[in-house]
Amino acid sequence: MEWAVGFAAGLMIAVVTAPVGVSGAVFLLPVQLSVLAVPSPAVTPTNLLYNVVAGPGALLRYRRDGRLAGPLARLLVLGTLPGVVTGAVVRVHLLPGPQVFRFIVAGLLLPLGLWLCVRTLRPARTPRPGEREPSRGALVGLAFAVGTAGGIYGIGGGSIIGPILVGRGLPVARVAPAALAATFVTSIAGAGAYAVLAALSPADAGEIAPLWTLGLLCGLGGLVGGYLGARWQPRLPETGLRLLLGGLAVAVGALYLVQSLQNLG
Repeated sequence: MEWAVGFAAGLMIAVVTAPVGVSGAVFLLPVQLSVLAVPSPAVTPTNLLYNVVAGPGALLRYRRDGRLAGPLARLLVLGTLPGVVTGAVVRVHLLPGPQVFRFIVAGLLLPLGLWLCVRTLRPARTPRPGEREPSRGALVGLAFAVGTAGGIYGIGGGSIIGPILVGRGLPVARVAPAALAATFVTSIAGAGAYAVLAALSPADAGEIAPLWTLGLLCGLGGLVGGYLGARWQPRLPETGLRLLLGGLAVAVGALYLVQSLQNLG
């Protein structure tokens, strides 16, 4: 039953999130924690495994439509790739407990959701002709910071940097494929880093390696859902999708924050 739930959750989440450049792992993680009872810190590499399997669905569609070209994806990968490995080390050695991890979840989801909602209701102004975009160095530095946070959280980093770049005025059609590409590549590195850390860690360090079967099934659902979501992107109301994503992120982040505060009490 948990495998069927994982597949269905991956599919439904990816259908909604892929059109705006989010892999869906940011919303799948609470399902794994609360519904499927995936232990910590194994939940993080399991989520990264989902990204690895699910990513090609949307990327294939974006490539067929010619929306994956350009240097933005390469710059994001250049920064997030070392960042996600750094985040994996921090997650295993400094943040192994589920209580602290819930605070991390809330701290990432709440700002992300609020950002999406605010930028949807009050869109960033359109840059004037000739106005400078973020420099290559700024993009790589931002991608490294986001990749580190993504390695801790298990989302690869692209799901965070996408809304940030859109808020800076870059078009969604350009950011979404690049963010998904960065998420896919860095998730491969992140999942591999966790596998190495699991092999090198003592037996009492807890479950560090991903839950392979569950991660693969969630990813297969995301593979199908991501392809469908990317295909339907031109036909879907972008404003409604952004508000839905923002509302989900705020709701889930608030839930984990309340639970963490209750446990402290």
